Amino acid sequence: MPKRVLLVEDDASIALVINAALEAEGFEVDHCDSVAGRDRHLAGTDYRLLLTDVMLTDGDGIETLGSVREAHPAMPIIILSAQNTLDTAVRASETGAFEYFPKPFDLEELVRTVTQAIGKAEAAEVDVPQDVTQGLPLVGRSPAMQAVYRMITRVLRNDLTVLILGESGTGKELVAEAIHQLGNRRVGPFVAVNTAAIPAELIESELFGHEKGAFTGAVARSIGKFEQASGGTLFLDEIGDMPMQAQTRLLRALQSGRIRRVGGRDEITLDCRIVAATNRDLLPMIAAGTFREDLYYRLAVVPIELPPLRDRADDIDALARHFLANAAAEGLPRRQLTQGAAELLSRQPWRGNVRELRNFIYRLALLAREEVIDVAAIEPLLVQAESGQGASPQPGPAAAMPSDMAAAVDHWLACNTPSPGEVYDSALAAFERPLFVSVLGQTGGNQLRAAQILGINRNTLRKRLSELGVNADDYAVKE
Repeated sequence: MPKRVLLVEDDASIALVINAALEAEGFEVDHCDSVAGRDRHLAGTDYRLLLTDVMLTDGDGIETLGSVREAHPAMPIIILSAQNTLDTAVRASETGAFEYFPKPFDLEELVRTVTQAIGKAEAAEVDVPQDVTQGLPLVGRSPAMQAVYRMITRVLRNDLTVLILGESGTGKELVAEAIHQLGNRRVGPFVAVNTAAIPAELIESELFGHEKGAFTGAVARSIGKFEQASGGTLFLDEIGDMPMQAQTRLLRALQSGRIRRVGGRDEITLDCRIVAATNRDLLPMIAAGTFREDLYYRLAVVPIELPPLRDRADDIDALARHFLANAAAEGLPRRQLTQGAAELLSRQPWRGNVRELRNFIYRLALLAREEVIDVAAIEPLLVQAESGQGASPQPGPAAAMPSDMAAAVDHWLACNTPSPGEVYDSALAAFERPLFVSVLGQTGGNQLRAAQILGINRNTLRKRLSELGVNADDYAVKE
């Protein structure tokens, strides 16, 4: 049977290049640019593979693949797309596509994949409802993030253990959440535990639970994180900081699929997917004897490495605008970036990665005096951030508020007759909410640290957050 391929691509120049590359490797290529043309070709010819773009002249190439899959269940499908988002990657995976290539793509890699797909002559299906792909927190269309998206889609149909690697602030917990939300266990709980934040003497109890009387202070049975995650996903963050003794027990649990509570005798069968993450290089730790090699290979069945922000500078503009929108939704002033300001942000190193960028954008939204933020508004804050305290004193949040607040109060008084105390209460709330939101963003949702920065009692802060409808957990650090 000839190696006949159907190419559905509405960009004539791209189609010409792909056609020439495939024919040079001995493939016979038919080309069309529409859904209707695709269906006509498939009805009259047996093809070994379908290579299709998403946006065609008469419709969506992915949405209309259902009938193709029904009529040709064994034919591999490779999808091309200029809409380089995780949603597109997941939609491509939903169809049972053999592979998904974001544009621009490596032509040699595409030809190799076509050869491999035809050789295997099979495709897998991923049962992921499209509605769960909406609203995911992952932002970016850079080639580096496309590689991440493709790895995510490959682990959705299985429960293989995933190890997410990357510098602090790159978004490791967000990737873990995406794997859970889109995977087979999305109806179960997502339980995250930061192993670096748990005292060494308590980590086994936290993970595996304990029985009443197992140790001093164990006044009742406690269910550990493994049991809490039953039916769902357990995310073990900062796994590189786990004590050696706990590593041994974790390895035993992963190998046997069973755990035993501290002080308990009964074994409990595990029913959760394990996703781990670390910002540390585990291989030197293995060589130094501080991390178990067998645990590493048990966790790194599927490694996903997140790129630092400096390697995905093309995404900084989209990330900055995304954070500005989030800041406005959370009560800070609505801001916009000029093109020059966005380009300036894209040239910064962002050593703290996405987290540093997010905190900077929130601070910028609070302190900027104009709705449209230009280069002049950003440069002083960049200098301050680079030098720690800044080369010269910078205006605090109180200095940034009066003109905007005065204008708002003047307008409000001109249109309303306030009751006693109403102006004061409204102005105070308008000032407090963005202030609390900004400080919580800086402290990663840590209310004790936020209260210390603000110089108020922790209980007072908690009460005001409740009254203002601010949830500190929304600002907890996610990696």
